[in-house]
Amino acid sequence: MTLEEKASQIINSAPAIERLNLPDYQWWSEALHGFAFAPHATNFPEPIGLAASFDAPLLKHIAAAIAVEGIEASDAMVAAGRPLELGAGRTYWSPNLNIFRDPRWGRGQETYGEDPFLTARMGVAYVTGLQGPNADKPVIIATPKHFAVHSGPESTRHSADVKVSLHDMRDTYLPAFRAAVVEGHAGSVMCAYSSINGQPACGNTFLMQDTLRKAWGFKGVVVSDCGAIRDISSAHKYAADATAGSALAVRAGLDIECATESLFDRNSFGQSANYVNAVRSGKLTEAELDQAVIRGLTARIKLGLLYGKPSAATAGSLDSAEHRALALTAAEQSLVLLKNDGVLPLDRKGVKIAVVGPLADSRRVLRGNYTSRETAELPSVLDGLKAALPDARITYVPAGESITDGNVIPPSALLSDDGTPGVTVRYYPFQADGKPAPKSLMEKFMRAVTATPASAPLLTRIEPLVNYEVFTQPVLPDGGKVIASGYIVAPETGTYRIGARTILGAFKFADQPEIVIKNGFNPAVMPNLQTVDLVAGKRYPFTFAMQVPALHFGELDWQRVSRKPEAELTEATKDADVVIAVVGINSTLESEESSIKLPGFNGGDRTSLDLPAEQIALLKAAKASGKPVIVVNMSGSAIDLDWAKQNASAIVQAWYPGEAGGLAVGRAVAGLANPAGRLPVTFYRDVTQLPPLENYAMEGRTYRYFKGEPVYGFGYGLSYTAFAYRSVKVTPHGRDASGGATIEAQVSNTGARSGDEVAQLYLSFPSVPGTAKIALRGFERISLKPGETRKVRFELTPRDISSVSPEGSVQVVAGAYKAFVGGGQPDSGLPGVSSAFKVGRTTVLPN
Repeated sequence: MTLEEKASQIINSAPAIERLNLPDYQWWSEALHGFAFAPHATNFPEPIGLAASFDAPLLKHIAAAIAVEGIEASDAMVAAGRPLELGAGRTYWSPNLNIFRDPRWGRGQETYGEDPFLTARMGVAYVTGLQGPNADKPVIIATPKHFAVHSGPESTRHSADVKVSLHDMRDTYLPAFRAAVVEGHAGSVMCAYSSINGQPACGNTFLMQDTLRKAWGFKGVVVSDCGAIRDISSAHKYAADATAGSALAVRAGLDIECATESLFDRNSFGQSANYVNAVRSGKLTEAELDQAVIRGLTARIKLGLLYGKPSAATAGSLDSAEHRALALTAAEQSLVLLKNDGVLPLDRKGVKIAVVGPLADSRRVLRGNYTSRETAELPSVLDGLKAALPDARITYVPAGESITDGNVIPPSALLSDDGTPGVTVRYYPFQADGKPAPKSLMEKFMRAVTATPASAPLLTRIEPLVNYEVFTQPVLPDGGKVIASGYIVAPETGTYRIGARTILGAFKFADQPEIVIKNGFNPAVMPNLQTVDLVAGKRYPFTFAMQVPALHFGELDWQRVSRKPEAELTEATKDADVVIAVVGINSTLESEESSIKLPGFNGGDRTSLDLPAEQIALLKAAKASGKPVIVVNMSGSAIDLDWAKQNASAIVQAWYPGEAGGLAVGRAVAGLANPAGRLPVTFYRDVTQLPPLENYAMEGRTYRYFKGEPVYGFGYGLSYTAFAYRSVKVTPHGRDASGGATIEAQVSNTGARSGDEVAQLYLSFPSVPGTAKIALRGFERISLKPGETRKVRFELTPRDISSVSPEGSVQVVAGAYKAFVGGGQPDSGLPGVSSAFKVGRTTVLPN
């Protein structure tokens, strides 16, 4: 290869080199809880919900299903001549193994929670499920991210210098990555945006060289987060310019740069030239560049993409019946029953239910983030209740206006200009302005803001709905304007909030004033909505114009609401036996870096743990009815549920439960499914119980170091049946437990229903500096029939028994330990048994 050809292979959109028969390759694909780039891929629960299942074998099964769907979808892209489209490759930038150390972090929903051990076990399950049984010939290459430490704030992630002690690094932030690499044999790792202890993550010698490459023996591919290499010079000011920053990253161990520019320009606005210039200026040797290119090509060879045959696609896998059933199982297992005074499960014959809350009939909230957008027709919680309780009398009471409003208007409510199903969409390219081609992504975007579209459309066609998130609009690769028009037809007479969300554009509905939309270059924006009264079956004209700076983002949204919610709630509850209130937030309010600034939310992160004020008022009105209130909370993070704990009859934490989430909630309420999930995070009362989000020290955070009283603790969850534990036994591997131990206990279902129990093993350590007060070191989800007893067995390695000294030494400390096996933490009120054991000598373990 020439120097220029080598440099081109460092960028995520790696171009073909025809003379070498090297094809195009797209490194960028996402699959956190479903393949993100196929319209109808199965949408599993958000990872925080999958973590709540405490079921690693289930997650491995889900990851394998995602791989099957992704291969079918990506092969179709390549066959259609789109090999550089997002998702066309077989390198998936998942899972997210960052520790959810603070509930305010907007991306915590993508993680497996706050505990390093739980995150490690779930991470290994996901990696091995995705890659398949042979890491040397993987089906897909998994990419644990964001290495390492990254966990907010989102608004400063490009420039923050995070200070982390060696103790916290090895005790909290690194163990899950180590497990994914050493045990799971992950083929790739993604480095993060922020600086850690003075060095940008993607050029951090402690992380990339000393830890990942040397201590852990990682020989795979390191890819940067998107734009992180640019940040080294432009945001962190750690390198003099882009050339120096690129050289620094490769010398530290980087192999692939995710350049966001690659999505908007075939040559990534010359990003690869930074590596050419680095070699020519002596900042980087060609041998160092060669090493990065070789690692990338080796990964493609292992996948069978250059020699041999890759894993074959399975036709019809996308959202197949088997995968839909798996999504329902996952959603049911993710549900956490936090309180139940006996009201649940409901009597399925003749019960009268008032269903309230802004999320009761919401679909957006189900799918979470990083997933296919074509989910407008998903069954909501209201739909799920109706399906599970066909003999019940269910009255739905629309809520008042809420911060969470805005669901994609489904095809069933849309007609095109000529009255046929769908919408009329016209594509207008920009007129030529005679200027040279833009030299940067920002220049291209700024030109698109003021560019003039052509007077006649390049293409006019009927599309089923308006729901776009396309990084490069194929019809308008150089940008333009898209205008969707037609009619909106409401299925029921009532009050609606109707509008749109996009980057730049305008929305006109019937005789309402036009809404002009101006947002930043970020799809995480709130909808602009108007409140109108609609008559069922009547056609209401609309026009929605979207400016497209190559990135095409836009959707038509609506929400059924009430102008008198409390009065309608009072009327509906008069004859009801029970009230089900579905409340929470959504994955737009808590999200990756965004421009959203609203009460309780800032730039993707949260500033409060409270429910939105209008939802608190709704819950209090429901309580005032005098009827039992069942609260279903939907969120990707901890919410202050103290009011509900004191006033509701039952609480179900439902997360963002995926395409089958509405059905799962309905089945759990009806008793067709028995909830058994556990909290993978601590539910605090208030942010005042926590250190500042910017402070990465673990003192005072998570159940391991938190000294206050939470509303609900990590690992907590109830069931419709009861369990008992007995006969705990600790068997050291050798003279004492310094070499590991086997811990066993008997678990019995003492109730009248079949159900799952999550048996959890916690260790208490000798009282020496650096040790957590308690730590999860084993878990197993088991199914038991009434009266059935089963033995659970945990095999602990020395690392499982280890702790970390204040200086960062991983060691099995001599002294007295206590093992607790139960349904939650000790002193949580859940059943369990404990046993003491000793370690006679301190043993230092390798890092």
